[in-house]
Amino acid sequence: MSNNDFNTRLFKHLDDHQKDYIQRLSDAVSIPSVSAWPEHRHEVVRMVDWTKSLLEKLGVKVELSDVGKQKIADGKEIDLPNVILGTYGNDKAKKTVLIYGHLDVQPAQVSDGWDTEPFVLTEKNGKLFGRGSTDDKGPVLSWLNVIEAYQQLNEPFPVNVKFCLESMEEYGSEGLEDLLKSLKNTFLSDVDFVVISDSYWLGKEKPCLQYGLRGICYFFLDVECSTKDLHSGCFGGTIHEAMTDLIALMSTLVDDQGHILIDGVYDEVAPLLPEEEQLYKPITFDTKAYCSEAGVEKTIQKEKEQILMHRWRYPSLSLHGIQGAFDGVGCKTVIPRHVIGKFSIRIVPNMKIATLEKLVEKHIQNIMKERKSPNKVSVKLEHGGDYWVADPNNPQYIAARKATVAVHGIEPDLTREGGSIPITLTFQEQTGKNVLLLPIGASDDGAHSQNEKFDIINYMNGMKVMGAYFQEIAKL
Repeated sequence: MSNNDFNTRLFKHLDDHQKDYIQRLSDAVSIPSVSAWPEHRHEVVRMVDWTKSLLEKLGVKVELSDVGKQKIADGKEIDLPNVILGTYGNDKAKKTVLIYGHLDVQPAQVSDGWDTEPFVLTEKNGKLFGRGSTDDKGPVLSWLNVIEAYQQLNEPFPVNVKFCLESMEEYGSEGLEDLLKSLKNTFLSDVDFVVISDSYWLGKEKPCLQYGLRGICYFFLDVECSTKDLHSGCFGGTIHEAMTDLIALMSTLVDDQGHILIDGVYDEVAPLLPEEEQLYKPITFDTKAYCSEAGVEKTIQKEKEQILMHRWRYPSLSLHGIQGAFDGVGCKTVIPRHVIGKFSIRIVPNMKIATLEKLVEKHIQNIMKERKSPNKVSVKLEHGGDYWVADPNNPQYIAARKATVAVHGIEPDLTREGGSIPITLTFQEQTGKNVLLLPIGASDDGAHSQNEKFDIINYMNGMKVMGAYFQEIAKL
């Protein structure tokens, strides 16, 4: 039977079982596996156990890996949820694909502004609303639904599959990097390709494949002026206030055009070569829709290509908050003794985290010298994750492009993304193999936001692309 004939059968089978797949996603969404809520860790464990049972029902050999303890805010330690390692097939003549995904979700409550109960999958106008529907329970289940469909069609599976499913991704993937390093010469040693579905299309209509991610460096800027909070009526105008220094410092980091003002930041950024510049021209991108999704009237840049470059291949600096300052309702005339400004820099090829850290420290020191303030100031790199970029012409990407055409009838856009998935680089380093980001959700899915949703058509077509992808990988 040709691939086209089998794909026709597979696609029809998937369509015929749509209600089953929606029910399965509903069951998964109903488990509030919020990794940021230590008091609900048992729910995260329940999600791991639920997924383990489903995998084993499909014939996947499952191992639960202990990744240690987590120290929580009150100083206590609790168990980190186990990482699921699964193996499906062990035919040496077949390619082996490693699938990564995560089972934990962001916090969500109706009081946050949800129109529906976040942990009840609610179908409205062809959309499935619920926390984790698109990030990342829907995509993870899509892979499993495809394996089940092959079985129900009595079709030999064309590749070997390995699974690495964690449940702390939304809280920094604690413990996972060390686990992957320990598995380099065992579980990961025979992997040929890595694929991750934990990102989104550039728009709402056209599929894409992603071959790059920016990294991130998150900084805490600490300013202390006194041993205690002070009355502004008694001390205002006579002392160097911590908040005044902090606001001044943060205002020197980035200008109104998004240009980072720290000397040397752009020195290591990879130059824009003509061949890379050409990649941006055919990409479908609706500037008005982008502004609408952001809730803004206009972007800094006007041209499509410049907007995409500043989202993907140039660094950016964003200010996130001030800890220790009064942010409640009403008036409070206290001068805070100690404030912490929070900002991040998204990094790109070929920026180095260690170099950036030194540049930021030097910038803060120089500004404070100019201010002649006696206040204690320090800046700390709270956490950093490196950028990642892959070869979009790798055979795996070509296979995924063919699979996308088989389902959607058009070539996918080849894109990068401005966000960070640090574990992507870890997989690339520990396997030495190509990593593919295969998004199936739309740009307006609202992951991490209120009313997160997954379009039914994206759920169904995503499974079809995955099914065809396995067929194309088998040819390599």
